[in-house]
Amino acid sequence: MTKQESQEPKTAVRSGRPRRGEEALRRDQLLDQAMQLFAEHGYGSLSLETIAREAQVSLRTIYAQFGGKAELFGAAVRRLSDEFVASLPLDGTSSKPLEEVLVEFGKLYLSRITRPSCTCLRAQILAEAQRFPELAAEFYRNGPERTLQRLTAYFSLQQERGLIKGDCQFLAGQLVQAIRGERFQRQQLGLEDPPTEEEAERWVRLAVRHFLHGCLNPDG
Repeated sequence: MTKQESQEPKTAVRSGRPRRGEEALRRDQLLDQAMQLFAEHGYGSLSLETIAREAQVSLRTIYAQFGGKAELFGAAVRRLSDEFVASLPLDGTSSKPLEEVLVEFGKLYLSRITRPSCTCLRAQILAEAQRFPELAAEFYRNGPERTLQRLTAYFSLQQERGLIKGDCQFLAGQLVQAIRGERFQRQQLGLEDPPTEEEAERWVRLAVRHFLHGCLNPDG
């Protein structure tokens, strides 16, 4: 090596460890891939090796980040519910009317649960819940239960503001059932296509309006 070469600055070698933003992106991509595979193949017949291969990650990465197949499934469900759960503000600073907040939540919620991949996944869960109780537990904890808890907390906040009355946990369950409705049941059975964006908004607005105001005519 010449003296000149020894004095030249060395080129920095980038570490193989991804940056924080890249790590989050890779994690999201892994969860998206896992959710798609669970919907296509079911839970029992899908191996972590297959998920790792399709997502182009190592088994070690999956075990390190999630712990196992049930936990990976739960994380995938949780990510699916992130957007509509986050649409319910709990800081008390929202200037939107109560009805509009619930409509926004309802549209996001309905758009997620009526996706063909989601209805397929739900069918897989119902079929395999007895064989794999951890599957049902992870699904409920990260999906339905989390949604109900967030709604209950939101309704409690509105109750403190004097806007609503009643058992907040009961109200949360009633709203979710109203949004899903009989139409979701028909879609789950393959008797109806997913609603269009316009149909979903019309359905949700009707459900929220009846939920908040009821159907009794005060002059009846």
